[in-house]
Amino acid sequence: MKMEIRELKRDEIEAATKLIWETFLEFVAPDYSEQGVESFRRFIFDESAAEELEFFGAFENDELIGVLSANGDGHICCFFVKASRQGRGVGRSLWEYYRDRGGRSAFTVNSSPYATPVYHSLGFKDAAAERLSDGIKYTPMKYEK
Repeated sequence: MKMEIRELKRDEIEAATKLIWETFLEFVAPDYSEQGVESFRRFIFDESAAEELEFFGAFENDELIGVLSANGDGHICCFFVKASRQGRGVGRSLWEYYRDRGGRSAFTVNSSPYATPVYHSLGFKDAAAERLSDGIKYTPMKYEK
């Protein structure tokens, strides 16, 4: 199957948020307290916050199968691939598309415990020890070209 990766249009953000939320609930939420799940839910469904982000999507046959959102400073806010498509290079392709555009040389992310091994495989390094904020466990990480 041919995969297409591109920046999402504003009218595609709702579908992206749905994919993020469903994947979060399956893989990340089990590591979080109720407070952490609610904090994440408030963040991803905040339309004014979403307007400040760039969203990129991976598509197969016009189906959205992966999403990466980031702010203008190269900080990845959300990076999720549908459960049925994980382990097939979708995330790596999405990351490489984002990484290679715009001439930025450094990127950051606050990785969930579930995603930390994935970010390591993409070349990110831990920037600090795991932290807890608003019920959300994360490891600050950085990637430098």
